[in-house]
Amino acid sequence: MSGGRLTTHVLDTAAGRPASGLRLDLFRLEGAARQHLGRFRTNADGRCDAPLLAGAALEVGEYEIVFAVGEWRAAQGAAGSGFYDAVPIRFRIADPAGHYHVPLILAPFGYSTYRGS
Repeated sequence: MSGGRLTTHVLDTAAGRPASGLRLDLFRLEGAARQHLGRFRTNADGRCDAPLLAGAALEVGEYEIVFAVGEWRAAQGAAGSGFYDAVPIRFRIADPAGHYHVPLILAPFGYSTYRGS
């Protein structure tokens, strides 16, 4: 694949497995403007079937992924459990030729993220 790419992976640490079927939305931020770039859903491995952005679509700038955690918990039969309804993660793309991986590690009352590889 030429150029860079943006990927994600969501893990449910309370259940000890990938967060399958979790919806996420990707936005590009430009000042006060927020452009919706796509809606995705994680597969059985907690990943999306293709990069969220790749090649020429991955540009220098600020982005946000919003993970629909409350909706996902409800679909798992755990509506009302946990604390977070949505988890927004904002980050910068500095090198459009790079691989940017944004993992989300979920627990009912917390989460963590980092720049993965």
